[in-house]
Amino acid sequence: MKKKFVAILIALGILMSATFTKGAIEVGVEKGDWIEYTVTTSGTPPDAHHIIWARMEILDVNGTVFSANITSEFPNGTFASAVRHFNFEEGQVQAWIIIPANLSPGDSFYDVSIGRNVTIEGQEEKSVAGAVRTITHASNAQKYKEWDKITGVYTFTRDSLESYSVNATAIATNMWSPQIFGLDQTVFFGIVIAIVVVVIVALAVLLLARRKK
Repeated sequence: MKKKFVAILIALGILMSATFTKGAIEVGVEKGDWIEYTVTTSGTPPDAHHIIWARMEILDVNGTVFSANITSEFPNGTFASAVRHFNFEEGQVQAWIIIPANLSPGDSFYDVSIGRNVTIEGQEEKSVAGAVRTITHASNAQKYKEWDKITGVYTFTRDSLESYSVNATAIATNMWSPQIFGLDQTVFFGIVIAIVVVVIVALAVLLLARRKK
């Protein structure tokens, strides 16, 4: 009887642990991660939002609280930087530029600026910054955003505001490696080197065989 009781307690503990783990808020970025974007605007954007390029670099990460430095380039060649602060527990997602990691369609994150949850609407495989990634997306009346599922970092945005609109697309990052024919560069070049070695060995064997004859 005691053994059955212990087994039930263990099973309940595992079930509760799985439940809490599933509901945990995940941060998918680390200090030093960076991503760059090409940016286009239309209409009459304010000078501060009339940019052509941006780079976001993650600063210190402490649990679900972290910050990112965003550098922007303007059409005249000048640059400006600003630090954005995030706190997923409180819903500070800064216009959705970074959201909790590993959210699937139907999952949601809280945005304190609008006072409600935002639900992930869909997911697909897309080529982003040189690699095929799992991309999620969501939208409201003002914006449509796509994120890399594993990191939670936005990879594309289309913001439609009163007098102007902004599009930004990720073009480079150190958070994943570019791929060649669907393979990580390291794996691809490793295969190429292995093939070259095999060919050289085969040619050497053939030459030795001919000399013996």
